[in-house]
Amino acid sequence: MKIDGGCHCGHVQYEAEVTTDTVVICHCTDCQKLSAGAYRIVVPSKETEFSLLANPPKDYIKTSNSGTPRIQAFCPECGSHIYATSVDNIGARVFNIRLGTINQKEQFSPTGQIWCRSAQPWAFNIEDVPRTEMQ
Repeated sequence: MKIDGGCHCGHVQYEAEVTTDTVVICHCTDCQKLSAGAYRIVVPSKETEFSLLANPPKDYIKTSNSGTPRIQAFCPECGSHIYATSVDNIGARVFNIRLGTINQKEQFSPTGQIWCRSAQPWAFNIEDVPRTEMQ
């Protein structure tokens, strides 16, 4: 499926080819810290199927607990996280695009969860949390 998207302010824009059956929720502590939330949802795209349409993101290299460096790409203007990818294997990498930046996000549903041992205790059951349509 062809998607497009970008950051909150519109400075960074992209398009990519993805599949709708590979949407992952990551509960790792890095994703919690970097997203300022309980988890992050990503849609993978091959590097060769990802194109920037406007302005490159700023790269921040985060070394994971396993010692693997990962690029965290975000808008240098508004700070929106766009994707994460590996430092090595340029041309053959996978870009884990942040679901919130995709314009067609309503067409995606999570198909798996990883790093569940780091999940917040309440993250798997928010069914009974009161809801409000708007604030």
